[in-house]
Amino acid sequence: MSERAVPFHCPYCGEEDLEPYEGDGGWYCRSCARAFKLKFLGIGVRS
Repeated sequence: MSERAVPFHCPYCGEEDLEPYEGDGGWYCRSCARAFKLKFLGIGVRS
């Protein structure tokens, strides 16, 4: 089971009207009709 990174706003228009879209990490903004994907890379400093 993986946890989603949940965006607070659309990276394109800044609106908060988002819904999950097509599988892992995909989000759709109803305000500007764009889809985007988030990917969690990790926490901390790379050694």
